[in-house]
Amino acid sequence: MLKVEFHSFSEPLEPAYAVIAASWRGKWIFCKHKERDTWEIPGGHIEPGETPLEAARRELFEETGAIEADMVPVCLYSVEPCDGTGRTSYGALYDADVQELGPLPENMEMEKISFFDSLPEKLTYPMIQPKLLERVEQERCRRQ
Repeated sequence: MLKVEFHSFSEPLEPAYAVIAASWRGKWIFCKHKERDTWEIPGGHIEPGETPLEAARRELFEETGAIEADMVPVCLYSVEPCDGTGRTSYGALYDADVQELGPLPENMEMEKISFFDSLPEKLTYPMIQPKLLERVEQERCRRQ
């Protein structure tokens, strides 16, 4: 089991990942990696010298082809194995309303994207992604 917790951007945490809950015309965008048969939300490692927001924008483009998106920071999050066998990892979570989609960039890791009203059945990270999307939905309700 994994323990997922949410933190404020003001906390002194060093996120290694930027993850983006992206939507297009009211539907969630999920990506399918070329080497897996599961779906995931866009995201990836923050490169050296890159801010979490810069990484989020880059990853959103690389994994979905999004050319233009309104990006809102939601929170930081941590993922910790409950059995004490691994290290806690940290990520930055963003909410993106995609305004313009182009084709998937060539020579990248994603095979395709698809659009969903709710979570697809086969998730790459089934113990993490539902919690991240739920947190984004809570933030969207708070902003309205």
